[in-house]
Amino acid sequence: MFFNDGSNNSGDGNGNLNPINNIAKLLWGASLPPGLLISTVRSTWTSTWQIMMSQLAPSDPSGGYTRPPSKFRLNGQNPTAKLHLYVALPCPWAHRTLIVRALKGLEEAVPVSVAAHGFDGSWEFKDIPDKDNGTDNGILVPTTDKVNRCRNLKEVYKLRKGGYDGRVTVPMLWDVKNKEVVCNESYDIIEFFNSGLNGLALNPGLDLSPVELKEEIEEWNRVIYPNVNNGVYRCGFAQSQEAYDVAVTGLFSTLDRIDDHLGSSRYLCGDRLTLADVCLFTTLIRFDLIYNVLFKCTKKKLLEYPNLHGYMRDIYQIPKVGGTCNFPETMDGYYRMLFPLNPGGIRPVMPSGCEHNFLSTPPKRESMSSASVGKNVQHVL
Repeated sequence: MFFNDGSNNSGDGNGNLNPINNIAKLLWGASLPPGLLISTVRSTWTSTWQIMMSQLAPSDPSGGYTRPPSKFRLNGQNPTAKLHLYVALPCPWAHRTLIVRALKGLEEAVPVSVAAHGFDGSWEFKDIPDKDNGTDNGILVPTTDKVNRCRNLKEVYKLRKGGYDGRVTVPMLWDVKNKEVVCNESYDIIEFFNSGLNGLALNPGLDLSPVELKEEIEEWNRVIYPNVNNGVYRCGFAQSQEAYDVAVTGLFSTLDRIDDHLGSSRYLCGDRLTLADVCLFTTLIRFDLIYNVLFKCTKKKLLEYPNLHGYMRDIYQIPKVGGTCNFPETMDGYYRMLFPLNPGGIRPVMPSGCEHNFLSTPPKRESMSSASVGKNVQHVL
């Protein structure tokens, strides 16, 4: 009864039978498909899924997702060329760069081109002239390629000297004059935006990685990156039950501990926003929207963590941060682009806890004691 409710309403609403349903009725009537057909289709789909996943998400022998390293790194250098930033709104790694760029006031110094999800899984640019300033009611939206006028990001990468045939990822920092990829590692870019362009920034006094907190920020990153930022992907891209079990256990034990820490600390490093908070935020803002459902991170919703959810809302309400969060575009990028995880391409309704009005409710975290500044993260591990 889960497959057939006895109704003959298999048409398009105008009395025309769906051709696939019509063929199925001729072959086996109102019964379920034959067992042999079901097992054959299941075996074929499993094999096809494994092939697609091996390309989308490389894994280790246990079936655990292994994120490929970034190809282009800054390695401590501060480029002085005219720069352009390429991003895509669904990507949490690209989102990091958009937040730091906005908070530092680098919008004019580092223009951005926003790619959108393509039907084949690529990052494409859209020709939307009336919105090509990159915003719609203050929210970032997909744009054309404002510098190279390419159709997709792969074409941009190929413009570099010697071309490029590797993985095409965002964010990507581009040298406009020399037509070269400067960097496609998100943490390198946000560190550079934080301190390397103060002469061009409208908010040069903001330091999201002060010397006195650098060690603590690095400690948090060592916890957050493998277990939360990459942890949700290790859950969603796991290709074995064993790999998934390990990933989901690490994810939620870490979220439990961070939630406990945030019960007495406004931000991760006390009362001061840092790069560690930016990195955690871009995963948290997608958690109930994407990862809880599509990536099988189902043990708890973020809404069930009172401190983590309030902390997320606190950061969301920082001026300019909300404008970097395009939820419909983000949902499309995951539910309609990650075909192996959602073959039907159906985008679920947005959870009420992820809507702007709810995220804008006061978190009331301003009164958190500043006594926790400099507190070492290891006590929660």
